Amino acid sequence: MKSARTSTRQKTGQNMSNGVAVNFAVLSETRVEMDDSKYYTIGDLAREFGVTLRTLRFYEDRGLLSPRRDGTARIYDARDRDRLSVILKGKQLGFTLTEIRAMLAEERGGSGIAANLNLSLAQIEDQITHLEQQRTEIDEALVELRACRARLTSAA
Repeated sequence: MKSARTSTRQKTGQNMSNGVAVNFAVLSETRVEMDDSKYYTIGDLAREFGVTLRTLRFYEDRGLLSPRRDGTARIYDARDRDRLSVILKGKQLGFTLTEIRAMLAEERGGSGIAANLNLSLAQIEDQITHLEQQRTEIDEALVELRACRARLTSAA
């Protein structure tokens, strides 16, 4: 490792979607710069993206991330960081890891770095339908649970 330098910066942001604030930005970024390239430890990425170390290891086990190893330490580069961002965005949008893996594979065949999900219109329409169905099922479950709660509180 040559002349490593660590820096931290704060960055936040929100996106309004259907009246709900969705946090999409980086809360904090810690990076180590070596030879003008950015490298991250597993702890750096976990803190930055608000995920657990176990989550990052899980994504690695599933072949979604591929950090290099320095002994037992995992060293992530900018490409891994970008891929993690895409994985988490895909999860936020309700896609499965299998679907996300396929999207990342398509991206790898293209420009090399996964900058976004590159969703087709058909994928977007299918996901909207799926999420609307889930919302309907959740709304129905909430109505039933509230009715049960009302019966129990009135009987007590």
